[in-house]
Amino acid sequence: MRNIQIIIPTYNAGACLERLFESIQKQENVICDTLIIDSESIDSTLDIAKKYKVMIKKIRKEEFNHGKTREMGVEMCNKAEIVVFLTQDAILSDEHAIAEISNIFANPKIGCAYGRQLPHAHASILAAHARLFNYSAVSRIKSIEDIPELGIKTAFISNSFAAYRKKILMDVGGFPENTILSEDTYVAAKMLLNGWKVAYCAEAKVYHSHNYTMVQEFKRYFDIGVFHSREPWIRREFGQAEGEGRRFVLSELRYVLKHNVFLLPSMIIRSGLKFLGYRFGIKERFLFNKLKMNLSMYSRYWK
Repeated sequence: MRNIQIIIPTYNAGACLERLFESIQKQENVICDTLIIDSESIDSTLDIAKKYKVMIKKIRKEEFNHGKTREMGVEMCNKAEIVVFLTQDAILSDEHAIAEISNIFANPKIGCAYGRQLPHAHASILAAHARLFNYSAVSRIKSIEDIPELGIKTAFISNSFAAYRKKILMDVGGFPENTILSEDTYVAAKMLLNGWKVAYCAEAKVYHSHNYTMVQEFKRYFDIGVFHSREPWIRREFGQAEGEGRRFVLSELRYVLKHNVFLLPSMIIRSGLKFLGYRFGIKERFLFNKLKMNLSMYSRYWK
């Protein structure tokens, strides 16, 4: 049986962390330990973690970075063959989720894998559509040969629920030292370009979704634009993100017309804000740092 390590970055996660730990404890046919890397939570996060006897690594809030913090977790897991990442607001949907995603690595060509994300019960129609668009019910193994069909989606993965073969993760250089987000896409792209494959495992499921406000949508897409601006090799090798954005908007339009036509004005405004956010992010090198702090979801990144 493979040595599996679960790693979860946390910050004020008390509202949802207990449910996540309970879902981990229910996992069957796997043996795994859990490590949280906590960024100075001031709520019940650490008390809950101690209750469930998970390993705890404390860092300062200023030290957190999506790539660097996860890389720290990987380096702490000396004996792990497979490292599984979850975010604090993801809940494993059943007792087989970790076994399903780890079993993917029986294929020696798989470098990393990600599971299916289902919307939370309180998810809005737009949030539910985002999960349905990005996470189908059909599993797939992606390789460099899929770029003509999938474009930038070839390198798509999400650390809200993803697993990595540790040796290959280290061989491609690990997670980037300082990235605003999309550290998962960065690694998946590196693996693909080095001949490895990325698996989407629809049988491994978590509940995970966000009801973003319009401002949050803008800020998130600004950060995505920043990532693509600072890692231009991804768009060069896999294609532009704008084409995938058009596919998403058309799919969302059909979904809204089917489920609640009154959401159409909101959907149109949000789509415009996401486009503007992304374009501002792509051009971030022309913006003042203080402005970027206000446009970004992760203002600490700019300090």
